[in-house]
Amino acid sequence: MFVLIGGLAATVNFLSRIFLNQFLSFSISVVVAYFIGMCIAFTLNKLFVFKEADSRTSWQAIMFVFVNLIGVIQTYLVSVALAEWLFPYWEVAWYPREIAHFIGISIPTITSYIGHKYLTFRRKKYTPITDVKGDLK
Repeated sequence: MFVLIGGLAATVNFLSRIFLNQFLSFSISVVVAYFIGMCIAFTLNKLFVFKEADSRTSWQAIMFVFVNLIGVIQTYLVSVALAEWLFPYWEVAWYPREIAHFIGISIPTITSYIGHKYLTFRRKKYTPITDVKGDLK
């Protein structure tokens, strides 16, 4: 479900970058679109993937932004490096910005999952209460 929701958020991210790129530079569009996709991802992950998380929504939102700051840095660096430097050097002419952005969006998938599982939507481990003899209470 995380991958499905991530795919939907990535699609929103990708399409909004194309739209925003009509009014903003490529690099700014990448960042703004990432945050649009991030809002979609937070809402859907909270509702459908990590619904049994024990932490408060405000804490989840803070950690979600923190984890995604790492993701947006990864996305930005990869997207801009490919679109502005490597693809022109390699003379890539077939949708270079779209390919660069798609690759950039894909990069933080694993780091985001790990960050959200263990930081944003973590679930506290159940520790049974025992008495002095070690018997469960």
